[in-house]
Amino acid sequence: MTVAPTPPTASLPPLAARTRAIGGSPVRDILAVTARPEVINFAGGLPAPELFDRQGIAAAFRGVLERTPERALQYSTTEGEPGLRERLAQRITARGLPTTADDLLVTTGSQQALSLLAAALLDPGDTVLVEDPCYLAALQVFGLAGARVVAVPTDADGADPEALAAAVERERPKLLYTVPTFQNPTGRTMPTERRAAVASVAARHGLWIVEDDPYGELRYDGERVPWIGSYDDARDRTVLLGSFSKVMAPGLRLGWLRAPAELRRACVVAKQAADLHTPTLNQLAAAQYLSAGDLDAHVARVAGVYRERRDAMLAGLAEALPAGSTWQRPEGGMFLWARLPETYDTTALLAEVVRHDVAYVPGAPFYAGVPDRSTLRLCFVTQTPQEIGEGLRRLGKGLR
Repeated sequence: MTVAPTPPTASLPPLAARTRAIGGSPVRDILAVTARPEVINFAGGLPAPELFDRQGIAAAFRGVLERTPERALQYSTTEGEPGLRERLAQRITARGLPTTADDLLVTTGSQQALSLLAAALLDPGDTVLVEDPCYLAALQVFGLAGARVVAVPTDADGADPEALAAAVERERPKLLYTVPTFQNPTGRTMPTERRAAVASVAARHGLWIVEDDPYGELRYDGERVPWIGSYDDARDRTVLLGSFSKVMAPGLRLGWLRAPAELRRACVVAKQAADLHTPTLNQLAAAQYLSAGDLDAHVARVAGVYRERRDAMLAGLAEALPAGSTWQRPEGGMFLWARLPETYDTTALLAEVVRHDVAYVPGAPFYAGVPDRSTLRLCFVTQTPQEIGEGLRRLGKGLR
């Protein structure tokens, strides 16, 4: 019997070019390498799990499931549960930006809000302006959207308004992405005068501002600074992003965006294509927690602990880092940014440092422009002051 030859197997079509061009998160890669329990990990951006209000959140979930289980376990509207949006609107209004529930879209973490905005605003080849350095996952989002990402020169106060105006005239971007309060990765905060100047640039030149504020409630020193979106020049062109991840729990995956009506509707359409809606149960539990609990008191407790941890890291840096290193003192947030002498390459040094059972994030991946390879990011909120002291001792040995 003659056996017919097996037909050749055709190769599969390739992955989308954008997925091949955009790499994974270096932070996630480092966390995977340093998952050993003996490692003191300053690399993550994780809130301290022992400070979660476990009882309060559990009570909120129980209450929702006992009173309205059919609603909690059902599909919901794309825009988000009205009760949660109403309570969010009240919190935003109380902080100086008049807001109604209809101004808000609830998202599955504020990271999704960035992806929705990219889908709603950006065509391949459009230009996005970012701070240098910049939040790493934002660079991934804009890269996957096919955008051209251009870094705006910054100083200790954030994006330089004159450089921003020049970049807008030269590059004709769609938007500026900024984390103006306790920025990731630098921890810096843009002062009031600088915010007003950035708002003025956006008004004069026709520019969207995406103002990402995941850390703003974690203030340890100083006075609260108004949102850029609260300035008259920026009210009709600013998207404000927020999150419950740092003040309630990241596992809830609850974020939100506040945007002008036309852009918000476009984001709703993008969200319908992504996941239909954010989980109903989580939204109702968060609304219940906001109603029955005291989120402000919880945040104040967390901030008190984080302040001690920040101070412990600041106290030990001079001994841990090489002579000639510089760093800023963040007034809040989760991160501290350091610059070593220019002969140091923190990416090349990381493997040696990890052998001393401590880890950081090299600064280079956070740059959209030419990276400063002598920089590194340290997260100070996850470890106790004693663990921070030991981690800095190990860091000093690894760097030496």
